[in-house]
Amino acid sequence: MGAAKILEFLSWCEDLEIPLITVWMLSTDNLRRPPEELVALYEIIADTIEQIIDAGYCVRLTGNAEALPQEVRAGIARAQEQTVPASRLTVNVAIGYGGREEIVDAVRELVREQAALGLDGEQIASAISVESITEHLYTRGQPDPDLIIRTSGEQRLSGFLLWQSVHSEYWFCETYWPGFRRVDLLRALRDFCRRERRFGA
Repeated sequence: MGAAKILEFLSWCEDLEIPLITVWMLSTDNLRRPPEELVALYEIIADTIEQIIDAGYCVRLTGNAEALPQEVRAGIARAQEQTVPASRLTVNVAIGYGGREEIVDAVRELVREQAALGLDGEQIASAISVESITEHLYTRGQPDPDLIIRTSGEQRLSGFLLWQSVHSEYWFCETYWPGFRRVDLLRALRDFCRRERRFGA
């Protein structure tokens, strides 16, 4: 039911000319679920990605693909080959995603990149900055989220886009995701537009 809601939600975003959406479908914590549950989740995720692409949206994997089984990675890769890069809406599909893991992966990639250039430890340390880490995140090249919507009455971040959300606005609602309505989205956007964003100032 939650996966089915995604396509409906994306159509609302398209109508409102929102160009970039990130949906979290599977966390790194979820990967510890029983194998039979994961098999079912992988099938739902693969079907949903195909439906998003069939709807004409650009899909971008956000997460650690290496944490997923090989057949799941291959299926996602095949689906992404069909995606439309210049589509009206880009959808980041967060699979095998954890905010801490993303930051660790970004730093590791940056350090390996610098080491390959023959730099020593001190030079590598000097190369680590907010900007250089940002360039190695899963969402590299994309703007940070303006608004993060958390459903189901939860009042926690759960590790979602930890680095990118430093200046994001949050909107919490009691509605469970499968029951999320267009009016709920409009309320979130109306509330967002009324806020004075100071970006940490």
